[in-house]
Parts: sequence; structure tokens; C-alpha cells
Amino acid sequence: MTGTNDPCCEESSTPATPRMWTVDEHLADILGQIAPLPPIELQLLDAQGCTLAEDVVAATDLPPFDNSSMDGYALRTADTAGATEQHPAVLTVVGDVAAGADELPKVGPGQAARIMTGAPMPPGAEGVAPVEWTDGGTGTGRAADSMAAPVEGEEVRVLRPVDEGAHIRRRGSDIAAGDRVLPAGAMLGPAQLGLLAAIGRGTVRARPRPRVVVLSTGSELVQPGERVGPGQISDSNSFTLTAAARDAGAIAYRVGGVPDDTATLRSVLEDQLGLADLIITSGGVSVGAYDVVKEALQSVEGGEGAGVDFRRLRMQPGKPQGFGRIGAGAGVPLLALPGNPVSAYISFELFVRPVIRTMLGAADIHRPVVRALCPDELRSPAGRRQYLRGWYQDGEVRPVGGESSHLVGALARANCLIIVPEETTALAPGGTVDVVLLTD
Repeated sequence: MTGTNDPCCEESSTPATPRMWTVDEHLADILGQIAPLPPIELQLLDAQGCTLAEDVVAATDLPPFDNSSMDGYALRTADTAGATEQHPAVLTVVGDVAAGADELPKVGPGQAARIMTGAPMPPGAEGVAPVEWTDGGTGTGRAADSMAAPVEGEEVRVLRPVDEGAHIRRRGSDIAAGDRVLPAGAMLGPAQLGLLAAIGRGTVRARPRPRVVVLSTGSELVQPGERVGPGQISDSNSFTLTAAARDAGAIAYRVGGVPDDTATLRSVLEDQLGLADLIITSGGVSVGAYDVVKEALQSVEGGEGAGVDFRRLRMQPGKPQGFGRIGAGAGVPLLALPGNPVSAYISFELFVRPVIRTMLGAADIHRPVVRALCPDELRSPAGRRQYLRGWYQDGEVRPVGGESSHLVGALARANCLIIVPEETTALAPGGTVDVVLLTD
């Protein structure tokens, strides 16, 4: 049941439980049954956060033509040799070239064309004098940075020499036709989508973001903002897990707290099967009298050949876990997490996040792990891999809050998880530990 403060619920077991699984065994079993989602053709903005399922090759050069990188004057560089403020090069302005122009004036000896940033270079021009290097026009009082339209017979005075190619963006200088601009597996963020648009791609073949349904169970749950009566608590797990799923790259949908009623939970699950690539539940995975998740999952309609295996893991917090598939055919993967808030979140980071990242086809499915110095003494139960909340900075980590799995205040202050291995029961001050970083 979500949010219970009773830590003993994670210690519950039954004589029928065959064995204790390690964290690594449980994760390997899960990932062995998860594959990337099939790729589909997506509009660019719909592909944000997705991974490419193909190499992208540019069909055209970028830039597609020589163009000016400055507002100024396109000219023949020989005409400006030796130019100074005292002895400027005086050129006749033969036309105006705006961005997008298709009719370009020809620049001959002693001539210049006014040009805007991004405009194509006119024939005959070899470089661009920025407007700041000129008198801005006729020399009859126009401001030096003026770019008003030229008039017949207008002259411009260039106050310094212009080198060949100066302030010109050459065709293909960024990307050449035939270049591989993005590899399969690349994550599509704003810069990558902008690149695809720049080379003229309107759609891209990518693996979609998995649709994840999150629900929490417990008759004690009320929605945040509602009155909390005796024996009730606000549902926090569904918000934490939905946000975590979105942070991992999923399109996540939150289902409000479901009461401890087998028929109700079964109905909710069956309603969500057609919407989900993955289902996450929290609560109801131990052996309490009202832990109905197991019973409901065993009777979900269309569940032939599928099922969820409930296990005990050698970890703290998060000992009870469930994984399997529900629904017709191959079924929808489901991860059943413990109800204690910290247990649920840590279980998500260890098991659910890698599933979401695998479905995305991402290269980095795990959080980064670093080695850190811990100035404090740490203790852990024998045979359990403990995950303590911590604060990591500059190669050093310190625990945040206590060990109990209901301390959400400490969880909110943590930026990492401190790993104490199964074989370690005590770590002296100044020892080193592995740390899972929860933030970039």
C-alpha cells in the first residue's frame, strides 16, 4: 500500500518464496525481456526526445550557397587594396542584395553591392566589407551603420582593405552533401531537430517515446489538495513515479490512487492495457491481507501465457519487487514496486529507468556511477545491498537523512544514492563508496 510508514512490510515473506534474488539478477532478468520499440516515421517536433533509427545523410550542402555573414558591401577585393580612413576606396553601389534574393547584380571593377546577412553573394564579388568599415553610403551625412536602400549614383567609401573570402559563408562549409550528419541511436534534442530542419528533413524515422501508465494502490490514499482524514495519507508515489518516467524520456500518464479492491484494480489495469507500452504499480507487493496487486494481476483479462513474478531481493530499501507481462498476446510489461515512497523511487531508478531507456533505444540506459570519499561511518545489514540517500559534491559524499524508507524529505534533498555492498556491514569514516548520480 502506497506511502505506509511501516518498514516491516518490506520484510514480509512466505515459506513458498523459493529464493532471494540479487539486484543484478533481477535487473538482468527484466532487461532480457525488454527490446527497443519499433521505429516509426515522425514529424520533427513529435520526434523530440526520441532516438534515431537510421543514419541521416545530408542531401544538400549547408550552407546551400555562398552568402554574407555580415551586413555590408560585397566587392572585388583588389579595389580596396591600401584603403585607409584618410584614403578610402571609393566604389559605386550597383544594387542591393537582400536575404532570399534571386536576381543578383553583377559586381565589376570599382563597384560594390549592398548586402544583408544571409544574402547570396553576387557574381564578381570576392569579399564583404562590414558596414562598420565604410561611411555607410554617399558620404553626405549618412550614419556609418546605415543600411538604407541605395540611390542612383550612390558611392560607398571603404576605410580598410578587404581580404578575399572575408565575411563569406562558403557553400558546404558546415555540411557537404553526402555527409552523415546524425548516426542511428542519436537522441533528438533541440539542436538535432534544428539540424534536420536545416537540411530539409520534414520527418525522421525514430523510436517513439514509450507510453508509461503509473498507478498507485491503497485505500488510505487521497489526492493532494483533498482533506486527509484519520488513517489517510496523500498519494505521492504516483506523482514521483510519473515525473521520474517523464524525466527518463517516457510519455507518462498518471492514474489516481486505486483502492485495495481486486475487482477495481483489475478493471483499471484492463482499461490501461491498450494505452501502455509499460505499466508501473506501487504498493501491494508484499503479503499483507490487503495487498491485492498479486490477486488482481493473476486474473487480468487476456492474460493467458503471461504473468507477473513476485520476488524478494537482497536490497534495502525495496526488498519486494514484481515483474512480468499482462494482457493478450505477448502482453504489456509491468513492474510492481513497493509502496514505501523511498523504496518506490529507488526501485524506479534501478529497474524502471533502464527499461524506459531500453525501449527508447538509448545508448545510456543507466545513471552514471562514480567513486566518492565518505567522511561518515556507514552501517548496513549483512547480505543486503543498501542504497542510502546522499549529497555528492567535489568527489565527496555524505548521507542525507536516515535509512527508513518513508523519509521523503531526505529524498528531496539528495542528489545521489550511496551504495553499500552486500558483503559490507560497516564502512569506517574516510572510506570510498560507489555513488549513483541522480542529477546531471
